[in-house]
Parts: sequence; C-alpha cells; structure tokens
Amino acid sequence: MLEQVEAVEAEYADVEARLADPEVLGDPELLQVVGRRFKELEGVLAIGRPLRAAHDDLATARELAELAVGEERELLRTEIVSLEAEIERLEGELRNLLLPRDPNDGRPVIVEIRGAEGGEEANLFARDLYDMYLAFSAVRGWSVEPLEARESDMGGFSEVMVLVKGDDAWTRLKHEAGVHRVQRVPATESQGRIHTSSATVSVLPEAHEVEVQVDENDLQVDVYRASGPGGQSVNTTDSAVRITHKPTGLVVSMQDEKSQLQNKVKALRVLRSRLLQIEQERQQAEASETRRGQIGGGGRSEKIRTYNFKENRVTDHRIGLTLHKLDRILAGGMDEVVDGLLADERNRQLVEGLDGANG
Repeated sequence: MLEQVEAVEAEYADVEARLADPEVLGDPELLQVVGRRFKELEGVLAIGRPLRAAHDDLATARELAELAVGEERELLRTEIVSLEAEIERLEGELRNLLLPRDPNDGRPVIVEIRGAEGGEEANLFARDLYDMYLAFSAVRGWSVEPLEARESDMGGFSEVMVLVKGDDAWTRLKHEAGVHRVQRVPATESQGRIHTSSATVSVLPEAHEVEVQVDENDLQVDVYRASGPGGQSVNTTDSAVRITHKPTGLVVSMQDEKSQLQNKVKALRVLRSRLLQIEQERQQAEASETRRGQIGGGGRSEKIRTYNFKENRVTDHRIGLTLHKLDRILAGGMDEVVDGLLADERNRQLVEGLDGANG
C-alpha cells in the first residue's frame, strides 16, 4: 500500500498546482471539481502519511530488537506488536478510501417519487417519503429545489420531483431508488384494516449540458394547460410542457412554473439526467454483467424497504436491517439506514477487489 501512497502524493502535488492555474481559477465548475479532488487526496494522505511513518518505526524497532537484551528487548517487542496493530488499522482505513469512486459523487441529485400500488393511499405515502427526504436534506445541510409536483385529491402526490444539492447528496441518496412499501391503516380505510401500498423512488445524478447533448430535431415538444388535483385548471395559459425524446421514447412533463420557457428548461434538465443514467447503465452492463444492481439506477422490479407503522418498524431488505425507529426515520433520521447501505457497498467492493486480485 505504500506504493499507492506515493502515487497519491504525486497526484496531490499535481492537483495542488492546478488549483493555482489561471485557467482553472477562471472556470468555476472546473475549480469545484479540482477542489473536490484536492480534498479527497488530502483525506487519503491523512491516513497514508501516518501509515508510512508507522512502517518506518516498525522497521527501526525490529532492527533494535535484534540487538537489544533483557528489559529493553521486551519493551521493543511490545512496541512492535503495537505498531503492527496500528498498521493493520491504518491499512484498513486506507483501503476503504482507495475504493473506486462513484463517478456521480458530488453531483446534484434529482429525486422523483410516485405513488404506485394502492390508489390514493400510495399517493399519501409518496408525500410521506417526500417529507422524509426534505427533513433528511435539512439535517444534512443540503439545499432542495422543487422541480415538479402533482398533488392528488387527498393531499398526497401522484408524482413529485426535486433537485437536491450537497457535496454528499448523491452518495447518501443513491440507494433510495426502488420500490418502498408501506403497511398501515390508511386514512381511506373505514374499518381499521392494515393495507399494503407502495411508492417508487427514482434517483438520478444531474447531467451537465456538455455531458449529454440533446439534438432539438430529436425532440417533440407539446404545450398544454396546467391542471391541479381533480383536473381543475390552475393556469389560464398553455404553460405546461411535455417533451418526448424520439430516439428513446423518454417523456418528461413539467407544469409547476408559470412560464412555458421555465418549464421547458426544467424538463430538459430531467431529460438529460435520464439520458445520462441510460448511458451509465449501458457502460456498467458492458463492464460487468453480474453487477448492474440497483445502485444509482433505480431498478424498480421489487421492494427495497418496508415501513410498518403498527410496529414502528423499518426494514431494508437488501441488507437485512430492521430498526424500530420509523418515527425518527420519517423525521429525517435516516443516517443509520444509509450508513448500513454504504457499509454494504464498501464490503462488496472490497470483495470484488480481492476476487479481481486473486483472479
């Protein structure tokens, strides 16, 4: 691992020099990318340098132990055992830091929630999930920009979409994509029976315009009058926009803004992000047929988590984690679940890395 530390130090010096480059300083987006990488490398070296020093100290202690006698030899042996334990600990931390980075880390995140099975109760649960993510974002210090919201008759959401911005927003939200199941007595139930409903969550990294070029000739743009719950008109002009990407068949609709142009801009942001997701999934499939996974994709074929209100329980089925803290989790206290998912991801990456090394 010391060779990897040397490689990181060389990159650190290069990135540090780039931070003083006028070309980088004059490009805010590039400066943000380079600055983020500089912080990452600093974090690696905060472990790598003490690791190298511990190896040097261990080599010295072993040399001295060969020449020492009596009590001095015993003291050196104790120091050797301590240094070996410290090296093992630091190497474990460094191994985690050197795992392959998710290319979407640091990006803003588009979170889309839809009521699925269960009629109006599913829409009410979609609002609960929306409120949960808003509370979680507030806890983490992220900013949230509304993109689209379609309220249902009882105050739920048939569809709601937001843009979340924060350095670790993608890292901590990417595993939320999938089917979320709720078990409770719904407001629509008159006889007190527990129902099972579901909502789907899609998590997309926002695509930069330069990454995904969209040809205007590939777009069919339709405009229409926006409407609210029950179909009543909420706008007297044709400001709502529906964009169809003809090559893929993707359709994105926006109606929250009063301006047709603003709705079109938002719709294009979402369209670019969905096209980026398709391309990333294609690349993942080519790189590894065995790991297309849910991560960052939003595979929606089976439930990922169950929320049981009667038992105050949340179960994440992917990692077998059950917590009787539903009230806290819905109030934004999601870190215990998220940390479990990230630990599982790191463990799988370590196993895959070892399998690759042994292969």
